[in-house]
Amino acid sequence: MEIIYEDNHLIAVNKNCHEIVQGDKTGDAPLPELLKLYLKEKYAKPGNVFIGVTHRLDRPVTGVVIFAKTSKALKRMNDLFRNGEVKKTYLAIVKNAPPEQEGELRHWLVRDEKQNKSFAYDKERPDSKEAILHYRLLAQSEKYYLVEIDLKTGRHHQIRCQFAKTGCPIKGDLKYGAKRSNPDGGISLHAHSASFIHPVTKKKINITAQMPHDNLWKTFLL
Repeated sequence: MEIIYEDNHLIAVNKNCHEIVQGDKTGDAPLPELLKLYLKEKYAKPGNVFIGVTHRLDRPVTGVVIFAKTSKALKRMNDLFRNGEVKKTYLAIVKNAPPEQEGELRHWLVRDEKQNKSFAYDKERPDSKEAILHYRLLAQSEKYYLVEIDLKTGRHHQIRCQFAKTGCPIKGDLKYGAKRSNPDGGISLHAHSASFIHPVTKKKINITAQMPHDNLWKTFLL
């Protein structure tokens, strides 16, 4: 694990594409369990260690994930996320150029539980949820484009689904139209930063996760 922030109330990790936030059918140890072991050893804590999940990040996605070290912090962070008071910025490498240099994507998403996939539509449908994001084209290489994304809503697979709908699938994301997988099995979507007012200390917190260490990300090193 790469710990990128810690205080008495919160701890944040730069998640890699093999780590999971919650347990799944693979049986791999999720990050909360690994963090409990880390804290127990670091502080020689007797008994149980508390770690609460404040938000989620898909397995193949990398970047900032914030956990709570106390139940009070967990409740307050959950409220911040629910009320849209945590500004999350993502970076994505996409195959095709987005429609404009900068713009907004607005769709209606329908989640298919069986396929674990979302589908984007231009108009509202039964059981759909509105999905909004703002994007900005930062750079381009010979074959790919780097975009910065400011999420306005937090829907299932939102960034992956909306960019695929726009004809710009994220590199490595076979589920949403990429032609081939990435060598590490992940996708080129990175939760780059999170900014919020600390739920306990009330100080402004900015947490940034370095981009993955592979050659394509290095091409776009900011």
